[in-house]
Amino acid sequence: MAKKNKNLAKKEAIKGFSISSIYLVYAAIFWGYPFVWLFILVFSKWKFVGKPQFVGFKNITRVLSDPLFWKTVVNVFRFMLYYIPLVLLGAMLFAIALNKLKYGKTFVTLSFLVANVSSGVAYSIMFSNLFAVNGPVNRLLYNLFGVTIPWFSSPSLAMFSIALIVIWKFIGYYGLILYAGLSAIPESLYEAAELDGANGFTKFFKITLPLLNPSIVMVMVLAITLAFGIFTEPYMITGGGPMRSTLTPMMHMITTAFQRMDPTYAATMAVFVAGISFGMVWLVRKIMEREVDLV
Repeated sequence: MAKKNKNLAKKEAIKGFSISSIYLVYAAIFWGYPFVWLFILVFSKWKFVGKPQFVGFKNITRVLSDPLFWKTVVNVFRFMLYYIPLVLLGAMLFAIALNKLKYGKTFVTLSFLVANVSSGVAYSIMFSNLFAVNGPVNRLLYNLFGVTIPWFSSPSLAMFSIALIVIWKFIGYYGLILYAGLSAIPESLYEAAELDGANGFTKFFKITLPLLNPSIVMVMVLAITLAFGIFTEPYMITGGGPMRSTLTPMMHMITTAFQRMDPTYAATMAVFVAGISFGMVWLVRKIMEREVDLV
């Protein structure tokens, strides 16, 4: 009997390995190999042809002393300063409103998700024309209040304007994540709180927000990851200007790799950006993440 069970377990192990081997091969080709190649490039000098030449820590010291790279990192933090609070607030309001709707939830959800599946190039061109110096928005402002706003031509406003556009794209997606969290909160908790005399303000801050913690942390992680990888909107709308106020690490890396023909330095910058992004995600989870029990 024991031998039969052992043979059965062995067959199951072989079957499991056979099924998972497809993914293991895929991961080795499309994840493992690029990771190893990236590690090689960080310590090498290479220009797309020939063999990489080992240069030690030269690329790392270049990154540490590159003011333009660190300016792009600061730009990302400026973007997050605008983007994360506003998109969290908007997504929360959207989730609460969707939770209270009795009819038309599917229509409202799809309407907001249209922005999320829209082409980045297409809506970047659309918004760049809408908010242009002589665009419809500025003409309306001038007719109503006699003022125009330099949305994309002012170094202090350009990143904020791009943040507003990205918020438009992702508010529905993040709102659905929060809506899923709201739907999982038992209604009995609110009923018990009402019996204890709790008002709406108390219920929101004592029940809703604490129990939405996993959803909020997930939205924060997605927002941070997006911020460090943003490319299309600033590239299409401002090209990194004015005065490099919207230049992002991704734009700087692509320019370095394919225009200046220096892929090894671009790869080193990518490692730094990934490390900073991971550190931000880890810090947010460490500070904000709480264990939540809905039972």
